[in-house]
Amino acid sequence: MSRVSYKPRTPLQFYSSILKSWSPSLAGWSVGLGAGALLFLSVTPLVRRELLSKVPVIKSYYEDKTPDCDKPF
Repeated sequence: MSRVSYKPRTPLQFYSSILKSWSPSLAGWSVGLGAGALLFLSVTPLVRRELLSKVPVIKSYYEDKTPDCDKPF
């Protein structure tokens, strides 16, 4: 017969152990959701102009090269 021993832990130790086990999964889901949101919102002019055109690697792809005479507003 095995003995069960109870070792009391502080709330900080309890929550840090939970956070250590869940942090890789939460980080992966956060990156995936953020990338999906940027992909979904990349067609909107506000996101394209204010966010995506300021990232150095992809800046030239998202710059607006439409002449002013062809813009409706």
